[in-house]
Amino acid sequence: MARSGGIEERVARAGEEILAVHHDVSVVDVLNHLGWLPAAHIDRWRQGRVDCLEATMQLRPAKIATALQVLRRWADERGLVAAEMDYVARTRDRRSLRFSVSGAADVERAYRTHWVSPELSEAQRAQLVERQSEPPELVVISPLKEWTCATCGGSGDLLFMREEGPVCMACAALDHLVFLPRGDAGLTRRAHKASELSAVVVRFSRTRKRYERQGLLVEPDALAAAEQRN
Repeated sequence: MARSGGIEERVARAGEEILAVHHDVSVVDVLNHLGWLPAAHIDRWRQGRVDCLEATMQLRPAKIATALQVLRRWADERGLVAAEMDYVARTRDRRSLRFSVSGAADVERAYRTHWVSPELSEAQRAQLVERQSEPPELVVISPLKEWTCATCGGSGDLLFMREEGPVCMACAALDHLVFLPRGDAGLTRRAHKASELSAVVVRFSRTRKRYERQGLLVEPDALAAAEQRN
């Protein structure tokens, strides 16, 4: 494939750099690598706060379509193996995420397709697909500033982000969960496994400029069972 320094070269370079670090290349990763899709927009989409991923990009649909076509050609030339992944929202209903404005089945499939290194065995590829397709953890934020629930107008020590904005634990139907602080890895693992519903609690660190895990919200019965096995 001839490359002239335009989109073909940029997509190929992005794919090579991603593949050098990971065992697979996704459309989302490539678009982020190109600078077309900021991480903050990806996060909003994964939280289910926007209708589709393309709505967050200030690009002509034709340009996005070209990038997808170029990525597929590059992957074919590299001998990468196509693997379709499930993308699930970080919401209570775990709904499937939508990528395109059109919602066309072939376009959605192109977005969901990851290109996997042929160096992985069939078993390793299956494990990768299973891991990538797992529903993401629900994330609850311990806020640094005062805030107001977008649903009831209340507040609280924790918030959950939804499409309409931050909501309190009661409005998110998470107020029955109990907080298990980080520190005891064994207890956390057992409680997490036993709890049908759980959420990771994070708090933004001003010094490290990132969200850091504070603990886990789990069902009371799951925590009690985990503590009995301690």
